[in-house]
Amino acid sequence: MILRKYMSLLGIGSAKIDLILQKETYKAGDIVRGYFSIEGGTIEQKLKRVECDLLLTDHAAGMEKVIDTATILTARSINSEEAYDLPFCFKLPTSLTASTDELSYRFQTRLVFDEGVTSQDQDIIQII
Repeated sequence: MILRKYMSLLGIGSAKIDLILQKETYKAGDIVRGYFSIEGGTIEQKLKRVECDLLLTDHAAGMEKVIDTATILTARSINSEEAYDLPFCFKLPTSLTASTDELSYRFQTRLVFDEGVTSQDQDIIQII
């Protein structure tokens, strides 16, 4: 049991998060809907928060910028092998430029624990 606890502190066997979106293509100003799928690891862990950043990547300039962030604070414990879904709703800014070969957008999601390594997920979206 102690070995599993220390392994989860290093990220081995810790809880995982996956953002599931209803679709991948949106217009500026649209509402993005979906849910966070959270799966427990090998031991019980206390969740602190879920953070989700909308990132713009300018491949030509080699730049990445956070457009907006959604944070859900929680004090929930997730048991070993437990799974649950958390609703996700995000309004895209109306000022977004359409995606191109040089400009891309993605949601970067983090599951932050009281102890242990942060679990991450990334989901690319297209802006038309």
